[in-house]
Amino acid sequence: MKILAILPAAILAAAPAYAGPYANVETDTSRVGNEYQFTAIEKHVGYEGTFGEKGSYFVQGGLTTISSEEDASVDVSGKAGAAYTIDERTSVYGEFAFINGEELGSTIKTGVKYSF
Repeated sequence: MKILAILPAAILAAAPAYAGPYANVETDTSRVGNEYQFTAIEKHVGYEGTFGEKGSYFVQGGLTTISSEEDASVDVSGKAGAAYTIDERTSVYGEFAFINGEELGSTIKTGVKYSF
């Protein structure tokens, strides 16, 4: 039985790193307490790659459909990000995202990931 639990992880760990074009569909739903705010569905195409021996990056863009109980819109959106491995357990990353709706909105996300 243990081999069945380990097998998927072994297959994923053996998969080679991929650099090149991709498609990404992502759904985000927002709630405040029990109150529904909106759902955003991003439909992006992008490109990802590496730099040096320890870095990776991506850039993607496309259309985002935003719907709420009152309204719906389709806006242009995109993201770009990078990650850099500090050592075998620690990496840092950053991401910039934008959406061009009624006004231009943007977010910046940064972080440190430590694997146990």
